[in-house]
Amino acid sequence: MDVLTPRSLEEALRLKAERPDAVPIQGGTDVMVDLNFDRARPVALLNLNEVAELRGWTRQGGTVWLGAGLTYAEAMEPPLAEALPALAEAARTVGGPQIRNRGTIGGNLGTASPAGDALPPLLVCGAEVKIASVRGERHVPLPEFVVGPKRNVLAEDELILGVSVDASDSRQTFMKVGPRNAMVIAVVSLAMRVDGELRAAFGSAGPVPTLVRADLGDADSFPQRVAEAASPIDDVRGTASYRRHALRILTRRALDRCLV
Repeated sequence: MDVLTPRSLEEALRLKAERPDAVPIQGGTDVMVDLNFDRARPVALLNLNEVAELRGWTRQGGTVWLGAGLTYAEAMEPPLAEALPALAEAARTVGGPQIRNRGTIGGNLGTASPAGDALPPLLVCGAEVKIASVRGERHVPLPEFVVGPKRNVLAEDELILGVSVDASDSRQTFMKVGPRNAMVIAVVSLAMRVDGELRAAFGSAGPVPTLVRADLGDADSFPQRVAEAASPIDDVRGTASYRRHALRILTRRALDRCLV
């Protein structure tokens, strides 16, 4: 297996164009699991850890830019945690300290898992994913970026640069149900944002994380609306009926937090 280590974004895009079969890796919290369990054996890895352009975050007015290499641990720290509290709450539920220090926002987007903890908080904040190749850049709204379980719209020569989100004043929260309190894949998760309207996004209750919107006056019916928008399955972590029930409860609790 070849390991390619670019030192700049320009070099990373060039290598990805030359070796479209190279699998990007930064935190490695998903890629290394697949390698260790022999579920994947790529011919090459594209190590992005030395690409400084993918790291960090910036704020301009009401918009926050999150580089693809931003870690969960970084998302938990102020002032970013104060700008995006639902994302910070979600980051605190991800694995243990080692995983939070390695796992990245870009990795969550690239994996495109229905259970990705960062995706619901990004959805309620109107996230737009910036992707690039040697052919140029494009911006894709998050609901259009994730197209199925572990499937996204990336072309084979493209990389995720990061995501821009709305960080204007709002009340936000994140909740997650799992068989234990830490280091667990969500049975179901929910992020909520309340400003001029109600926005809820759920994970692990459909093929893709899904955003549901409603007027503030529809708060009483909103939990049922969120549950009806889900299309959960029965699996080893929970039944479809339980997931719908949990979504109703989580939505009601999130409303209680955000409407006080």
